[in-house]
Amino acid sequence: MEIYHILSRGVDKRQIFMDNEDHFRFIHDLFEFNDENWVNNVYYKFHNKKDATIKNKREPRKLLVDIYAFCLMPNHYHILLKARKMGNITNFMRKLNIGYAKYFNNKYKRSGALFEGRYKFILVKDESHFLHLPYYIHLNPLDLKYPEWRVRKLKNYKKAVEFLKSYRWSSHLDYLGEKNFPSVTNRDFLSDVFNGREEYKKSIYLWLKDLSLENIKEITL
Repeated sequence: MEIYHILSRGVDKRQIFMDNEDHFRFIHDLFEFNDENWVNNVYYKFHNKKDATIKNKREPRKLLVDIYAFCLMPNHYHILLKARKMGNITNFMRKLNIGYAKYFNNKYKRSGALFEGRYKFILVKDESHFLHLPYYIHLNPLDLKYPEWRVRKLKNYKKAVEFLKSYRWSSHLDYLGEKNFPSVTNRDFLSDVFNGREEYKKSIYLWLKDLSLENIKEITL
C-alpha cells in the first residue's frame, strides 16, 4: 500500500483548535477512529497527562491505517499515513473529520462545515521525498514563532529546536524518545529510517540548515 501526506484546513482558514482540550480531543480521535470496528463518538473527558489516548478498554483494534507522523496547527493538520487495506484511508478520514467537527460544533454552539471541503492528499512516490516529509511535518510549528525557517533565514537553530520540544501537538516528541502520544503512531518503520532517536535529533538540525522546501513543494501541499 502507498504512503500519503494528508492535510485538512478549517473552512475559510478558520482556527480549528481553540484550546488544549481541542488538541487532546483530536489526538484522541486519531487513536479512537483508527479502527475497522464501529466507534461511538461520545464526548471524551481528557486529563492533561501524557498519552491520554490509551484510556480504552474495548476489544483490540483492527487498524485502518498506520499513522507515521502528524502535526496539529491552529487552522490545519498534517498526517503521514499508509492504508492497511484498499479504501481504509477514506473510511478513516471520514470518521476523523466528521467526528471532530461534531465535537467542535457542539462545544462552540455552531453549525455548518468546519473543514474546507474534502481533505487534500498526495501520494508520496519518490523515496527522497518520503525521507524529508516527516521532518517537514514536525517542523511546521516553527511557523508560529520562527516563520523565517521556510526561506532558510533562521538564525538560531538551537532555540528553534528547543521550541519544537515545547510543542506537544505532534509526533515529534515521541520520535525523540519522550512519551507524549505514543499510542497514536506506528514509529518502528520511520525509526529504522532515521537510524534511531539520536540520529533523528541530529537530523533536525541538518534539515533546517540544508534542505530547501522548493525541492519538495509538490508534496507539501
